[in-house]
Parts: sequence; structure tokens; C-alpha cells
Amino acid sequence: MSGLADIIKGFSSRRVVVVGDTIADQFIYGEISRVSREAPVFILRHEHTETTPGGAGNCAANLAALGAQVSLVSVLGDDETGRILAEKLREMGVDCTGVQLSNERHTTTKVRVLAGQIHSTRQQVIRIDYDSEGVLSTTVEQKLRADISDAVAGADAVIISDYNYGVATPATGALVRDTANGIPVLVDSRFRLSEFSGFTSATPNEDEVEELLGVKHADEAGLASAAEQLRQRLGYKALLVTRGGHGMTLIEADTTPMHIDAVGSQQPVDVTGAGDTVIASYALALASGASFPEAARLANFAGGIVVMKRGTATVSNDELLKSIG
Repeated sequence: MSGLADIIKGFSSRRVVVVGDTIADQFIYGEISRVSREAPVFILRHEHTETTPGGAGNCAANLAALGAQVSLVSVLGDDETGRILAEKLREMGVDCTGVQLSNERHTTTKVRVLAGQIHSTRQQVIRIDYDSEGVLSTTVEQKLRADISDAVAGADAVIISDYNYGVATPATGALVRDTANGIPVLVDSRFRLSEFSGFTSATPNEDEVEELLGVKHADEAGLASAAEQLRQRLGYKALLVTRGGHGMTLIEADTTPMHIDAVGSQQPVDVTGAGDTVIASYALALASGASFPEAARLANFAGGIVVMKRGTATVSNDELLKSIG
């Protein structure tokens, strides 16, 4: 554990670039006051609304909270939500020089409505997604590619955060890989990890591994075998498979699979954005000279902390040190 603490203490000297789809995570809180007379539905009395960076923005926010120097390369809509997100990210310490505000698209927004009685905990009852266009114009894409080249120069690691909204495409990934000059490049892709090959590592969850291979595994050994097959197919040095309450499994080339038990409570409060926290801490540890097992253990601690927080949250350097202590 003292070795992990030393790695954490070196986070502030590292610079990490996040390239990907930034999302606005919006939470609407309210109290259920009564049943409507117009239809058999509850009436929600609005209390307050919170807007936080999600997707690549949440990944960048977690890196900043952990003390790293962070540059975000992304495209937001030139709208109120996009401007709010850019300002919040700057306040969190994220370098937004590479964040475009484009009037050719609107900011992807995921609205979660959380409702409850006057003294009860607010629970999510519905989510409404406002998706942006999945294709960038030639002008926006050319600027994006130039921003990537500028940001990656001198970085200690790069994270590609793909939510399929047009920024983190396989072509974008190839540009990152070709300009990375041997530094760790990690991929978090929700829908098309199979199109991102030749990178350092990725953090798919258990279901994504099964879906990518089209095979169900019966036990932990089956999962490890499937993940190793996927690692070889993609040409990665390692895969960190997240398994929720069952912890994580690290698959590394020419090494016995390593299972890591979950840290903390088996009943998470909220898993929203937990994957962003995991890959942020994992990448930052690798950028700081950690081995894959050390980086995976730190990511496991970070994930255990963030799932006990409500909404899209971050983990601080001090919280991580306290957790491993």
C-alpha cells in the first residue's frame, strides 16, 4: 500500500489528455406532491437542477480532482448547456483550449429526474436523452484533428472516451495512436471497442466482453479466457474488465489473470459515471510509472469510492490516499 501511496503522490507532475464525447449530465430533483387530475401520474414539485460534466468531461474532471494536469479535446454545442459545461470544466482545473463550441450541433444532454416524498431519498424515475449529431462537419473535424496533435505533444498518457457522438471515432483514435510516441493510450468505448485496435489498454465491463465475443461465460475462469481472447484480437497490452460488485479482472500479456475484489459496500449508491472514474485513475497511475496490477488496484479503490456518491461525481487525491491507508 505504501507503494500505491507513492504513485498517488506523483499524480500532480503528470499531464493527461482526454479526447472524446463530452456530455451534460443533468439531474432534476423534486418532491412528489400529489396525483394529477389530468392523468394517472404523479406531480413533481421542482426543488433544484444540477448540471455536471459527463462522458469525456467527467473523465477529465476526475483527473483534475486527482491532481493531474488535464487537457480536454472535445466538441460541444454553442448553446447554453455547452457554455455552462465549458465554464464548469475550467473551474475544475481542466484545460479547455481544445474544446470547440460549434453552432453546427447541440450539446448532448442526459436528463435524470429524481423524485421522492418529503423525507425520503430521491430516486431516479426516468432519464431523457437529447442526443447530438454523430457526424462532424469537415471544418469542425479538421480543427479537432489539429487540437489533438497539439494536445498530445508532451503528454504522459491519453484517454479516448467514445460515447458514439462523433468526436472519439476510430479515425480519431488512429491519429492519437500515431502521434502518442509510446505513451500509454487507453480506450473507453461503449459500443465499438472492436474498432479500436493496437492501443495500450481498455476498461470494458463484463457484459461488453461477452457482447464483443458473442459468447457467455459461466464463471470467473471463463471470463478470464474470453478477455484474453479479446485482448489478443485487439492487440492490447492489457485489459481491465470491470465487474461491478464482483470487483475487476486484469488480463495482461503473458501473465496469469488477476482478480481484484471490490472495495467497500456491495450496495452502490449510484454507478453513474463510475467507468469514467475507473479509466481516469487507471490511466493516471500508468502515466505515473505504475505497473498494470498497481494501476488496476488504484482504479479499484477509486471506483469503490465514487459509487458511494450520488450523481456524476469525482474522487479526490486525498480520498484515494485515505482509502488505501
